[in-house]
Amino acid sequence: MRIGIQASYAGGFRETAAEIRDLEAAGLDVAMVSEVYTFDAVSQLGYLAAVTERVELMSAIFPIYSRTPALTAMTAAGLDFVSDGRFILGLGASGPQVIEGWHGLPYDAPLQRTREVVEICRQVWRRDRLEHHGTKYEIPLPADQGTGLGKPLKLINTPVRERIPVMLAAIGPKNVELAAEIAEAWQPIWFHPERAADMWGDSLAAGRAKRDPALGELEVVVGAPVAVGDDVDGLHDFVRPALALYVGGMGARGKNFYNDLAVRYGYEAEAKKVQDLYLDGKKDEAAAALPEELVRAVSLIGPESYVAERVAALAEAGVTTLSLQPLDGSPEGRLRTVETMKRLAG
Repeated sequence: MRIGIQASYAGGFRETAAEIRDLEAAGLDVAMVSEVYTFDAVSQLGYLAAVTERVELMSAIFPIYSRTPALTAMTAAGLDFVSDGRFILGLGASGPQVIEGWHGLPYDAPLQRTREVVEICRQVWRRDRLEHHGTKYEIPLPADQGTGLGKPLKLINTPVRERIPVMLAAIGPKNVELAAEIAEAWQPIWFHPERAADMWGDSLAAGRAKRDPALGELEVVVGAPVAVGDDVDGLHDFVRPALALYVGGMGARGKNFYNDLAVRYGYEAEAKKVQDLYLDGKKDEAAAALPEELVRAVSLIGPESYVAERVAALAEAGVTTLSLQPLDGSPEGRLRTVETMKRLAG
């Protein structure tokens, strides 16, 4: 199992980059940079490419709506070039709150858009003349929709790789099926290893049945809050606010993918209570209402022997890359966490 870490998007990025360089020396395999309504991830990934040598760099994630498909392909090829072939293109649909509220774009047809964006990216990386006639994207733009002067072009530069790995963030059944069909890697969120097969087994099997063998085995990238020690049990309380934000506040009633996830995990009544409390402004009460079992299942918090058992459970559930969210806020603590988890995962 490979070990990754999510770069913080709060605070000074130069300090974060210097720390990732140190973590690379300690065995870190992957550094991930998110892009929500933050600074863009591209500039930070480019900065990391310049100050690191071995660690793979991943966008986690670029929303599919915020760039044209061709720009997404160009950006990935550029990041792969400046990192000497160390870039992984993480893509996801995000959600209507961000796409409509921040980017001002309609949140429509996420499945079809994702499929077409990946198809277009791979065409660009092969340096084919770009022609795509899809449901959501028509390239070149037809004459009746523009000036009529558009023509098929191909990327001027030669990419380092004609197939840059694609990771799709997905939790809905159809989205997960699509990831297993067309992507090199899949990233779920709040991953419960004991319930993963019941949750996503059928979707993964359906996607793999249509998968191109050239893609190789599907990688599975999972993030988890981590604290290893004999006196860290109380740190589960630090997981609750973030989990409550997703289950309770990341969307509206009837349109919250993460609340749906909690329901599908078997916590229907609890998910409704958490959402009602959160949307009523009672965030602390919402966090307290989360099921203890869920909080513990999606975390790696406890003595080393316990964490080792949980890492084994993740591996048994198919996880190939573990993205750490260390709960020790100091650089020294995060370094110890990476070193420990690298040893346990090995």
